[in-house]
Amino acid sequence: MLRNLHIRNLALIREVDVDFTDGLNILTGETGAGKSIIIDSIGLALGGRSQRDLVRPGQIGLAELVFETDDQGVLESVRAMDVEPENGVILISRKIQDGRSTIRVNGETRTAAEVRRLASFLIDIHGQSEHQKLLASDVQLDLLDRYGKKTIAPLKKQTATDYAEYAAIKKQLGGSPMSAEERARRASFLEFEIGEIDDAALKPGEDEEIEKTYRRLLNAKKIADAADEVHELTGYDEQTAAGELIGRALRRMTQVAEYDERLGQLLSQLSDIDGLLNDFNRDLSEYADGLSFEAESFVDTEERLNTINHLKQKYGDSIEEILASRDAKAKELEELQDYEERRAQLEKKLGEAERRLRLSCDALSAERRKYAEIFSEEVIRQLKELNFARADFGIDFKDAGRYSANGADAIEFTIATNPGEPRRCLRNVVSGGELSRIMLAIRTIFADADAVGTVIFDEIDTGISGRTAQRAAEKMAAIARRQQVLCITHLPQIAAMADAHYGITKDVSETAAITKIESLSDEESVEEIARLIGGAEITENTLKSAAEMKEMCRQYKKNAL
Repeated sequence: MLRNLHIRNLALIREVDVDFTDGLNILTGETGAGKSIIIDSIGLALGGRSQRDLVRPGQIGLAELVFETDDQGVLESVRAMDVEPENGVILISRKIQDGRSTIRVNGETRTAAEVRRLASFLIDIHGQSEHQKLLASDVQLDLLDRYGKKTIAPLKKQTATDYAEYAAIKKQLGGSPMSAEERARRASFLEFEIGEIDDAALKPGEDEEIEKTYRRLLNAKKIADAADEVHELTGYDEQTAAGELIGRALRRMTQVAEYDERLGQLLSQLSDIDGLLNDFNRDLSEYADGLSFEAESFVDTEERLNTINHLKQKYGDSIEEILASRDAKAKELEELQDYEERRAQLEKKLGEAERRLRLSCDALSAERRKYAEIFSEEVIRQLKELNFARADFGIDFKDAGRYSANGADAIEFTIATNPGEPRRCLRNVVSGGELSRIMLAIRTIFADADAVGTVIFDEIDTGISGRTAQRAAEKMAAIARRQQVLCITHLPQIAAMADAHYGITKDVSETAAITKIESLSDEESVEEIARLIGGAEITENTLKSAAEMKEMCRQYKKNAL
């Protein structure tokens, strides 16, 4: 159950820290005091969506919940999510800052989806949106299946298994049968692709080795290109090459060297340069000749790498994927060659699978119909206790028109709220208040079997008053004997039934409005109930009525529960 709620810097709340008790925890307050923020903060901590303006800029928002449980089934489910409760305690916190949030469970970071799943074992929140969900056929079917889960669950499991087999065969069959022309065209294309892969003679891991070799040879290619270019620039084959130019300079200097002794010395230096350059050019040529084999290898490697990359673009990101694609295409080709026979076999298997699935669906549907009668009778009984004195509730079945892992049933909750009226679909009949009572009736039915330790009712009393409100309070008190209940209400009848009463207030100053929540003493609880009875002006009579109402509820819990 939820032991503690700690909120800081969320919307109108600066800081709230409240401990909840076993039984029925009632939260009341003026309209606009911030009651919804309390529930929204709990939902936020449990992985709900965070609104952009929930936390003021520069502040750190926090919603923290402390749960405690000794239920072995819940503990096993929680441990299956790699959460280890410490003495049965689970701490869930969500911190929000600058639009980013972090959720931790017992100190370890978790995703919102993981926390939402974890929350499903710990708490059940019923608000106006949950009431509306009750109108959905799939939600109604899930409720019925939960009610009869002892015998329905095994049948659902078998149905899901049979459906998976049926769907797999149907997928193999594909859509409409292929014509002979289509098969021939497809077979020809597959043969081309298989041949393209086979011609490459790929070896697993070859691409990695080829890429390594290519990177090594790529540098060798750069060296060879540079050596060739330098050999050309320093050689004698081009008129602009250094060797040719020095040779011309040497010949021109020779023509005039005899006229000046100094020119003879310069001629000797130039002759040495010519010799050195000639030696360099010859040595470079020999070096470049040694690189020719590497250059040829580079071309071969590059071509092989291009071939592999081309196949990767078409068939997969690795040679292993390309070869797997080849095998898949070969299998498809083989199936095309035996198309008629294979399709006939698959159609036969599909028919057999469908017959098994139909039997499973029929068995599941029969069990659902059996429990639908029992469930309907129980709902009617609960509704009568909630002042639906002449209500008639039932569940209509129809074929969904398709198979699914959940069977072939589509159901509709139907109700007649007045005598002599035919039952009609829930969504076409009930008001918000009536829907709240129906949800409360169903919640009462599931209270004994539900392992969830905490239930929250947010404005479930919408649209009810008087004797009906008293009956709703009695139902909540009954549920609270088996589960912890947190209820936000504006009705004095429900507030008077509280085992623990909390007041939510909003302090308004010139600079800020701040929401607070405090545990109320018995005297303060009476005053709050009087406010709910009489409004802004509390008289001695309303205080007396509030005290009497609270005492009546105390006697009811003592004697009737």
